[in-house]
Amino acid sequence: METALYLLPVTLGDTPVEQVLPAYNKEIILGIKHFIVEDVRSARRFLKKVEASINIDELTFYLLNKHTSPDDLSGYLKPLQEGHSMGVISEAGCPAVADPGADVVAMAQRKNLKVVPLVGPSSIILSVMGSGFNGQSFAFHGYLPIEAADRIKRLKELEGRIYSENQTQLFIETPYRNNKMMEDIVKTCRPQTKLCIAANITCEGEYIHTKTIREWKGHLPDLTKVPCIFLIYK
Repeated sequence: METALYLLPVTLGDTPVEQVLPAYNKEIILGIKHFIVEDVRSARRFLKKVEASINIDELTFYLLNKHTSPDDLSGYLKPLQEGHSMGVISEAGCPAVADPGADVVAMAQRKNLKVVPLVGPSSIILSVMGSGFNGQSFAFHGYLPIEAADRIKRLKELEGRIYSENQTQLFIETPYRNNKMMEDIVKTCRPQTKLCIAANITCEGEYIHTKTIREWKGHLPDLTKVPCIFLIYK
């Protein structure tokens, strides 16, 4: 096993590890003792899911989230610089994609340390694949503004890029705001614009449906329990 900073994808839900992660990932994980994680609790749970016999007490965890200070972050790669492989684990999906893990990867690159991304599920990529939209040009925008007027303004801007740049637009929302987001999209976008709603990707109850705004009107699903990805395209 080559000494490196390994980016370790995790399952997007309760899906069995073997359904979405290669066996190679497990081999790498078992060779790592230092992990940079978005949440220690969920990281421990994931590692036990990968291999129940893992001794969690022998592992060291470094917390990396929006509250991590630059001073703390600067020392996280010391084990790697001393010759010990490290792993980066996010809350769900692929680390460093819409995730604070990108900061430590950037630091490793600046220090000329080897970075190895491993294969695993990404809700962003999987939703593009399942939408039927342009997969050669797409943009992910994270969360849209919470304030209604600002959100509607942003939706109009993104819809304009669909038609001017032929580019798929993606954004996400939290469960309790999903229904309001769907209502705003249907109210704001053109009738012929297409909307794909994706939720529970790779999990039980997977939902990926594409229709025009006109077709969605009066038929919006109730998705208040899981995060959703919304994609719009022409």
